[in-house]
Amino acid sequence: MKDLFKYVKGDKVLWIIALLLMGVSIVTVYSFVPILIKTQGGSSLGYLFKHLTYIIIGLIMMYWLHTKDPIYLEKLSKFIFYISIGLLIFTFFFGVKVNDATRWVRIPIIGLTFQSSDFAKLALVIYISRRLVSKQDQFDSWKDGFWPLIWPVILVSMLIAKDNFSTAGLLVGVIMCLFFIAKVPLSKISTFTLSAIGLFGIFVLIHFALPEYDILPRLDTWINRVFRAYGDDTISQIDNMQAINAKLAIHNGGYFGVGIGDGDLKYYTPEAYADFYYSSFVEELGLKFAVPLILLYLILFYRILRIGLNAERLFETYICIGIGLIFMAQALTNMFVCTGIIPVTGQNMPFLGMGGSAMVMSCVSLGIVLSVGYKNSLKENKVMASENQD
Repeated sequence: MKDLFKYVKGDKVLWIIALLLMGVSIVTVYSFVPILIKTQGGSSLGYLFKHLTYIIIGLIMMYWLHTKDPIYLEKLSKFIFYISIGLLIFTFFFGVKVNDATRWVRIPIIGLTFQSSDFAKLALVIYISRRLVSKQDQFDSWKDGFWPLIWPVILVSMLIAKDNFSTAGLLVGVIMCLFFIAKVPLSKISTFTLSAIGLFGIFVLIHFALPEYDILPRLDTWINRVFRAYGDDTISQIDNMQAINAKLAIHNGGYFGVGIGDGDLKYYTPEAYADFYYSSFVEELGLKFAVPLILLYLILFYRILRIGLNAERLFETYICIGIGLIFMAQALTNMFVCTGIIPVTGQNMPFLGMGGSAMVMSCVSLGIVLSVGYKNSLKENKVMASENQD
């Protein structure tokens, strides 16, 4: 292990957590894919190889990024943002459709798929982090301060929301937290939030008034999921089977779990390897591993915040906090869905669930944080060296 760390820089704890989670994902994804084999064919080894391919790509990207100066990221932030907009628009019209949602772009030749919203989340955090720095003296102005901050959020969230409302809502929530941390006036944040809720209500009314235009094609799905989560007992168990199976899996797991590969509910729970990963994890490994898993995510979040708060430049602070919030929001959403606290929605467990673009972009995001941490360590070493000379 000591020899390995000679080749990596930045926060060693983050490296250990990331590698540990990805190692666990290799074993668990191999165990959790029977439902995918049942519905789409293929083999466990085939899906494992595909998952390993994404992990290797992610690790290469993370290693390449972790020694780069974050200043280049700031200079390229506008370009990265516009690339993400182009990808979202392309996905909107030409994306691969799965489960009535068009979220994926198929990469030519190699045939792998990429979810454009995964890239857009990081791109927006990078772009907004730069804007928060450049506009920090103009936050009181709607025209010169707040509007340049908010229009990118509106554009990205609207492009994502059509087929992935939960991701759009999560992203807006993370950005609002960044606004609050950056001391954007609460009056402006609350005005935007209330306006967004009101605008969404108007779109819902238009959807019901003019059903032939189908402006919110997944609205019925969203409403049904809310009623299934919080409705009465008259709702069909068949309609709510995935949520019921997730809670049964957690119940079956108990404290010790039934053992890797021996879970029963993974054969009947859609997305047991991704959106319902936490329930499958608890069924096979039990609470004795589920609680340490939660602690690992908390440590990951803490180390990311620590790096961000020790950063020399505000841009680096904001981008680290934004990435940390995205990681925690995704992990908590997956856990809350599996335990029935919130309605069913699609959010993967960072570094754990099977999802190609999610794994790659998690590695890219952590690589950026590690680059900030590496820069912090270089600064600390220079300070210590100058003190020793004195």
